[in-house]
Amino acid sequence: MLWKIRLIPTQGAKSPESLRVAKRLAAAGVQADGVVHHRLFLIEGLISEDEADRVANSLLRDPVLERAEVFEGTAAEPEGERLYHIMRRTGVMDPVEASLTRALRDMGVEPDAVKSADQYVFKDNPSAQDLSRAAPTLGNIVVDEAHRGPLRLEKLPRGQKYEFRRVEVELRSFDDEHLAKVNKQHRLALNADEMRAVRDHFEMLQREPTDIELQTVAQTWSEHCKHKTLGGHVFYREKGANGEDHVEQDSLFDLPDLPQNGKIDNLLKDTIFKATTELNKDWCLSVFKDNAGVIAFDDTDAICFKVETHNHPSAIEPYGGAGTGIGGVIRDILGTGLGARPIVNTDVFCFGPPDLPGKDVPRGALHPRKIMQGVVSGVRDYGNRMGIPTANGSLHFDPRYTGNPLVYAGSVGIMPRDKIEKAAHAGDHIIVVGGRTGRDGIGGATFSSEELTSKSEVVSSGAVQIGNAIQEQMVQETLLKARDLGLYTAVTDCGAGGLSSAVGEMGETLGAEVELSRVPLKYEGLTYLETWISEAQERIVIAVPPHKVKEALDLFESEDVEATDIGSFTGDKQLRLSWHGEVVCDVGMEFLHDGMPKVWRDAVWSTPEHRVVAGGSVKADDAPGVLAAILSSWNVCSKEWVVRQYDHEVQAGSAVKPFTGVKRDGPSDGCAVVPKLDSDAAFVVSNGLNTRYGDVDPYWMAMSNIDEALRNYVATGGSIDHCAILDNFSWGNCNKDDRLGAAVRACYACLHAARAYGTPFISGKDSLNNEFQTEAGVSIHIPHTLLISAIGKAVSLDALTTSDLKKAGNKLFLVGHTRREFAGSHFEMVTGEKGDLPPRVDPALALKAFRAINAAQEAGIVRAAHDCAEGGLAVCLAEMCIGGRLGAKVRLTQELAATDADIDDNVLLFAESNSRLVLEVEPSNEAGLYRFFEGVPLFEIGEVTKDPRLHITALQGTVPIDAPVDELFTAWRNPLYTIMGEGSA
Repeated sequence: MLWKIRLIPTQGAKSPESLRVAKRLAAAGVQADGVVHHRLFLIEGLISEDEADRVANSLLRDPVLERAEVFEGTAAEPEGERLYHIMRRTGVMDPVEASLTRALRDMGVEPDAVKSADQYVFKDNPSAQDLSRAAPTLGNIVVDEAHRGPLRLEKLPRGQKYEFRRVEVELRSFDDEHLAKVNKQHRLALNADEMRAVRDHFEMLQREPTDIELQTVAQTWSEHCKHKTLGGHVFYREKGANGEDHVEQDSLFDLPDLPQNGKIDNLLKDTIFKATTELNKDWCLSVFKDNAGVIAFDDTDAICFKVETHNHPSAIEPYGGAGTGIGGVIRDILGTGLGARPIVNTDVFCFGPPDLPGKDVPRGALHPRKIMQGVVSGVRDYGNRMGIPTANGSLHFDPRYTGNPLVYAGSVGIMPRDKIEKAAHAGDHIIVVGGRTGRDGIGGATFSSEELTSKSEVVSSGAVQIGNAIQEQMVQETLLKARDLGLYTAVTDCGAGGLSSAVGEMGETLGAEVELSRVPLKYEGLTYLETWISEAQERIVIAVPPHKVKEALDLFESEDVEATDIGSFTGDKQLRLSWHGEVVCDVGMEFLHDGMPKVWRDAVWSTPEHRVVAGGSVKADDAPGVLAAILSSWNVCSKEWVVRQYDHEVQAGSAVKPFTGVKRDGPSDGCAVVPKLDSDAAFVVSNGLNTRYGDVDPYWMAMSNIDEALRNYVATGGSIDHCAILDNFSWGNCNKDDRLGAAVRACYACLHAARAYGTPFISGKDSLNNEFQTEAGVSIHIPHTLLISAIGKAVSLDALTTSDLKKAGNKLFLVGHTRREFAGSHFEMVTGEKGDLPPRVDPALALKAFRAINAAQEAGIVRAAHDCAEGGLAVCLAEMCIGGRLGAKVRLTQELAATDADIDDNVLLFAESNSRLVLEVEPSNEAGLYRFFEGVPLFEIGEVTKDPRLHITALQGTVPIDAPVDELFTAWRNPLYTIMGEGSA
């Protein structure tokens, strides 16, 4: 028997979903007055009407806001064609279904199947045109199915029983044309050299590969898993404006480290890894060899940090893509060492402009506003439900992200220092823990290694997953219990490539045997290949010694977490897979992990197009408008609409939060967390990202991003001498030599900056092929994007600093010199006045400044600190005033400039020169402050005032800016709320 239970808002009540949907439908041009949202549940089984009524009223209904109606599955609701239903496609994870099934069993009701849906009741019969417009607003065809009118079902759909058939793929003795067809047909995302290597290997074995062997190679060799481009051979060249073999300005050949012949053996090892190796910090406990980088925290514990990308899935299904992105990086933390406890999450998003006209959205792409709504709610729902604070992040906007958004998800964990090392042993059993395996997520690793196209939404829909945070929370708690009991020797997560990657990586030096028919499935019908490569979520793989298998399985069962023994690690260095005893894969680990051919890729950097510099067309009396325009620009304006949806208080350790100030709405530079509530030890997390500089020169963009991350870190109270950084490259198609040339420059900047600052890289990730191909065949590549994240110990708990002004009468000081560096700046963006040079960096001087700030913080001198970034000094001061609801009276002087040549008021107000911060200090501590800054540029620029106005006097005594703080706050706060609405996503 199938029962339909629908929950209807009581008289006078209106669900938040009804309000959200009405707004979204109106934005889509649909007449949606009076649309009402109902929650709908379908429950199938030997269940009586009384039991169905009890479930509806005792379990599902909100007794205050809802009333329940119970129908048989074939009955029609009275609203008829005014009904519209959205539900998950068969086989797509719905966390509500999993929780409902568990709750029903707790009530003594045993369902055969359950399903949830959203039911929308329109006031009038919607037209076909209205429904066509409404469909993308209400659901996503990638994961949802839509039904108009009553749902009349006799039973819920099930999977079909799978009939085993071993599949071989003909490769041997075939030419490149045939190999290319196989590559495309099976969506392997391999290049011609790699396809030849696979063919030749199986020719040597004198047999054809099976489909599962071919896909295992493709997953292992994917760009997503292997990072074969940045980890490969690169031949770097430069082209000057007049045909020279090097550029006229900032040639890499004039800097240290790059081989003079331009031949780089391994780009990552020769740059980012090299910096860490040279620095050799004893507090770096595990770097570039595990799921996250690990550094020392105190004598007993370590902290680990990983930032991942989930770009392509988020482009076609934003909610699921982003949610599983944060879920995946949380599992990276659980899979670091023998397991760490996640204690804080981070998120950085890059979208197209949310106000982009619909006509400018390429066919096949979602509107940036819809992507933003889905991504924010996906990260919100996963992190909040797991009880992990989301406490640091940023948002960035550029039209080139419209078809290919970027979703960076990070997580920090804490673990005992004696749990950092792990190793599986021959004879250990392979136990898969957590979620069941389904078709969701099949081909995700290879999908993430390809460009997006106008058809990706349809062709690659199976590569998207929907997460279940509640299940992952249960896995987390039980796994950490098992860790403390010493029940396993190694652990890793099932991420890209699914079991293929997890078992393949854990057994790389050992070999493994897996019986795929034992893997728990969500439903019938999965083939052995689908079972192996599915990226279904919430799964962990552990290696358990034979004598501890029963104890481990019993522990997971006691906590209602599914755990299944699917095989063992062998010691013969072969990967063998079988289906009910029939061998379907027998391939050597050496070939899988070391057989990929390395190719030389060309990388070219050309002299940037000459930038015609317009000098001085923006006058001093334009400054108020320029400041307001920058404050209200998408990259600078308040991100409160996003942050308020995240729980950053859970776990009670957040010491510096995303917002600060008297009304908790001023921007913070970073976050600080106290992970052990019985200790005063804290750590600081921050980030830096600015793509606009990369349009001019990716070298200085990378240097600037590192400097920005460190400025934010130090401004919050992080110790510069105990700071590690992470790199996340998101780039276009690096098979194109100009894209790879830009990446080479950024990588060498990372080496030079990390070495100079003494900040080792401990983890990183690259996401290439971030391009969207339109129907017309035009490829739109994202801006060169490098996210730098910083983490390290705080100077002390008392030294933590926030950006809001604290007290009238305190003095304001500017650290660092200002230069005419407008290229890529927000001043350039809002005025159209081109700059010649992007901001440069002097790391040696910056390091002295950062150490001086740390010393002043430790001495208790610094009341507030804020970095000068987008918009320069004027924006920095405005944000400090907003946080404290106080004013500032500031005088610009010639001494603020690094040189007295070519300086004007606009330079001092809006230039984005690096390594600069504004400090607030009590007058009695002025002399003490100067003692710390010997040899470092430090300038008194004004004072904090009780009158809430930002008053700036220019070089010639004029007053270009005299603005009430309330006006600055309105310009800064309102843009996102205006376009996205006051409610949540």
